[in-house]
Amino acid sequence: MTSRAPPLHRIAFLGNHAPRMCGLATFTGDLRSAVAGAVPDAECFVLAMTDPGADYDYPPEVWLDIPEDVPQAYGRAAEFLGDVNADILCVQHEYGIYGGPDGDRLLALVRRATMPVVATLHTVLDHPTPGQFRVLQELIRCASRLVVMTERAQRILREVHGVPAEQIAVIPHGIPDPPAEDPPMAHKAEFDAVGRTVLLTFGLLSPGKGVEQAIRAMPAIVAQRPDALYLVLGATHPNILRREGEAHRDSLKRLAAQLGVADHVRFLDRFVDLPTLTRAIAAADIYLTPYLNEAQSVSGTLAYSFGMGKAVVSTPYWHAAELLAEGRGALVPFADPAAIASAVVGLLADPARLRAMREAAYALGHGMRWSRIGALYRDVFAAARLEATRQRRLSPRAAPSIPPRIAEAGGTPALIAPPVRLTHLARLMDSTGIAQHATRAIVDRTHGYCLDDNTRALILGTILTAEGDPAASAMPANFLATTSAFVQHAWDADTGRFRNFMAYDRRWLEAVGSQDSHGRAVWALGTVMARGEDQSQRGWAHGLLEHAAPPALRFDSLRAWAFALLGVVEALAVRPGDLRLERLRTKLAERLHDHLRGNRRPGWTWFEDVVAYDNGRLPQALIAAGHQAGRAEWLASGIEALAWLCRNQRAEAGHFRPIGSAGFWRRGGERALHDQQPVEAAATVGACLTAWRATDDEDWLEEARRAYAWFLGDNDLGQPMHDARSGACHDGLLCDRVNQNQGAESTLAFLMATTELRAAVADEWRRRDTGIVQAAQ
Repeated sequence: MTSRAPPLHRIAFLGNHAPRMCGLATFTGDLRSAVAGAVPDAECFVLAMTDPGADYDYPPEVWLDIPEDVPQAYGRAAEFLGDVNADILCVQHEYGIYGGPDGDRLLALVRRATMPVVATLHTVLDHPTPGQFRVLQELIRCASRLVVMTERAQRILREVHGVPAEQIAVIPHGIPDPPAEDPPMAHKAEFDAVGRTVLLTFGLLSPGKGVEQAIRAMPAIVAQRPDALYLVLGATHPNILRREGEAHRDSLKRLAAQLGVADHVRFLDRFVDLPTLTRAIAAADIYLTPYLNEAQSVSGTLAYSFGMGKAVVSTPYWHAAELLAEGRGALVPFADPAAIASAVVGLLADPARLRAMREAAYALGHGMRWSRIGALYRDVFAAARLEATRQRRLSPRAAPSIPPRIAEAGGTPALIAPPVRLTHLARLMDSTGIAQHATRAIVDRTHGYCLDDNTRALILGTILTAEGDPAASAMPANFLATTSAFVQHAWDADTGRFRNFMAYDRRWLEAVGSQDSHGRAVWALGTVMARGEDQSQRGWAHGLLEHAAPPALRFDSLRAWAFALLGVVEALAVRPGDLRLERLRTKLAERLHDHLRGNRRPGWTWFEDVVAYDNGRLPQALIAAGHQAGRAEWLASGIEALAWLCRNQRAEAGHFRPIGSAGFWRRGGERALHDQQPVEAAATVGACLTAWRATDDEDWLEEARRAYAWFLGDNDLGQPMHDARSGACHDGLLCDRVNQNQGAESTLAFLMATTELRAAVADEWRRRDTGIVQAAQ
């Protein structure tokens, strides 16, 4: 089966952008628009480089402004790209627009980019300076694909920089669609050139453009064509203007006057928009590019004029030599006014040749339309993303590198989870709900209650009842009714949010609770919908979930998304075809999926820059959603992340070692080993069991057993974390001892893990018994 690239949701372009006046700004804007047209479902946005002291009023498609002279801005830009989950970063590379020697500050950004980088190289030199060579080599190393606009640039990359051909795409400079087929006279009228033979040069004015050579050719041209008018369209380059003012333009005007052709040379000093530019090209009879430097990889002005079917007279700089070969234009030597005059006069005197040249240019230019260029870039982006996906993705069955070691007893898996005991949980509960904290085994009422723990308790009680666990009969009186009532009371219809913390005197301590507590409430409601035995309670859960689930889309907490997604998956198990829930599942799962893809780096396959708390729930939600929806990419990514997490939660001796809460684990830093929390073991048990059910890979059942054994004493200190008689669980594993307090979060984590593992082992028994019966038959 042919692999397909995941869809592109967000595409970032890095370069200059209007209203900054330069060709690269125009190119970046045109390319963004072209790709947006080719990938209509993607958000295409720009990170704009801003020159020192400038304050541009950027349009909405520019999402970030990067001051080129601020080193820290490049790292912040990389973080921004990760935060917004960009799928591709398309870098427009010119040495002069990025800060530092030879623009080397760009490297700080591309090195930290977590998404594939596609670099469009606007300048490719056959004899780069050592600094230029170093910068381009590092950019090549960081880029998945390189785009150049000429075959010569491709050859230089291969010969000078050793770039393999498969890393390079040759895509010509894009051009706009030509204006409507109005009579040429209509366009000439706009530029006060009716009845004139118009020669045109446009672009930002600077000494390297060679305009003085064309002016020196004008006396000979005018002698043969007295109606000739040379239009020089464009503002002075901003860098030249800052340094020298209009000295260069003024010198050109003086030259025209000295040569007696001032009436035949007209300067239009403005930066024109694209429609005006296309009309100016349409008004021209011949386009002139008398550039002085051979080593010019690309010229946007040449591409525009050529692609719109203009006859071109040009010096043989690299782009022109390639584009105008085989009679598609007239090439003249550098700094040779006589040759320019001869070529112009010759073309004007030979209408058949002029027409053939224009037709050849127009035919080749058809493939240079921006709509076509956008599609070509789209294909390059898709290839880069598919390659990155292949490099990162692991097969679900191959993900955990854990040999199967399930203990066998009489041909069935040995039950390692003790019976569920609810004695301590009953101590923590009163008519209001589950109390948060305990000092050792004694309830600490100073901290009151929280929604988090009551939703955990509601999930636990619902599952115990649904599984028919003997402990269900030992639940405190009105256990499900009390925890459900707490959830209902926590809901504030006016804000559309849950409250979390409540004092012991039943006063809410906040107007709006945490996003995570809201997500857990949605999880609990979905669980009651799917597994609740009482029809009235299921109806209550459904009604509240309809209001409580959609606000999760406004959150920015990944764990809140994961908790809510687990609840939505539960609800869809009994409401298949509910399009509202399906859309919510898709949006939440895509967010987690995008965060995982956007945050990956070598050695770091995680959803964010820190492995913090309740970690297993993130991949668990993605696996559950992928398995239910038949979305292989979600499932594979969730399995990959969970396998990475499990590998990094394993001590050298092989036992489970969760990331400690005393500092967590930030990327590039040291993992916290201490204050290991029961919720981490429980989350890993739940995630691994979800992976086992989704893949039928028994290695995941073994990994769940490994995490559960942490409660039983298979941990760094060899100390049991639970009380087998009461069902209590200690609040954490410190560096040298067990935290003796037995709060609700820890106890509920242990009881949930116990319940889930007991149910899984029972499922495995049933599977094996069924297999034995079928084999016997």
